[in-house]
Amino acid sequence: MKRTSDRAPLIVPRALASGLMRLYDCPDPRKPGRIIRGYDRPHAVRTAKMCAAVALRLGHPHERVKTYQIACLLHDLGRAGLDQKLFGKIWSWARTQGIPTRPREWRAVHPQTTYGRETEAFLAWHGPELATLGVPFDRWTHEQVEMRLGYARRLSRVLRSVKPKLARMGVRWASWMERVMLYYYYPEKLQGSPAWVQELAEVLVACEQFEAYSNRTRGRDYYTRSKEVFSDAFGYLEKLRLEGILSDEVVRAVRELVAEGAFDRLLEQARGRSLSRAEIRYLRNAAR
Repeated sequence: MKRTSDRAPLIVPRALASGLMRLYDCPDPRKPGRIIRGYDRPHAVRTAKMCAAVALRLGHPHERVKTYQIACLLHDLGRAGLDQKLFGKIWSWARTQGIPTRPREWRAVHPQTTYGRETEAFLAWHGPELATLGVPFDRWTHEQVEMRLGYARRLSRVLRSVKPKLARMGVRWASWMERVMLYYYYPEKLQGSPAWVQELAEVLVACEQFEAYSNRTRGRDYYTRSKEVFSDAFGYLEKLRLEGILSDEVVRAVRELVAEGAFDRLLEQARGRSLSRAEIRYLRNAAR
């Protein structure tokens, strides 16, 4: 089957997409005049392209998908200012220790934690251990922890700061867009939302995680992977389906598009290399 890239389209104008990507760049509070470039911005673009393809496959109208793609392009905006070395050190360590890295997982293990105070609880519990690894107990470390365990709070703060820029770009922000962006960490925030918002939130989670599990940069910097395996990516989507985070319809749509070759070019970009023949054969059978 011929591989294609236009099946996973960038619907918004390229100039707008470039402007949105620049919102990930953040002044370094420790070094006046220095800008921290947004981490792995190509991940956001690839995810947004996949999301548009899946949303269109599921029957969402084009104009809605165009607006949705803006939210997908900005889905990691709460991590603007990510310190690659420090963030990676904290969360790679947490993963190897089996420490929860998402708010709902943290609360499941530590139900006594006040809702919305997961960052503070993490630092109270594990700050001394991190200090032995050379991680300073300061505001900058707090920010890096907040990028995962306090993501809603940080995203809200960053969005407030960039909304004037969004308005100048002609973006009309809607409240559902932020809820969609938060679904992976805070599924409870979608309670009472229309079914189409729920489905778009699931699509973002499915595509973002599928890309992340196929992403060599993230595998090296955070996930402590030696290589990326597509069966692991599909295995995680299945785990999320069994947890009720993803619906059968969303997972099926992702698998169908993967089997059709719609994401091959994007996956090669994420891997930083061409797909092997064995990998292509595996992907062509993804819908079975």
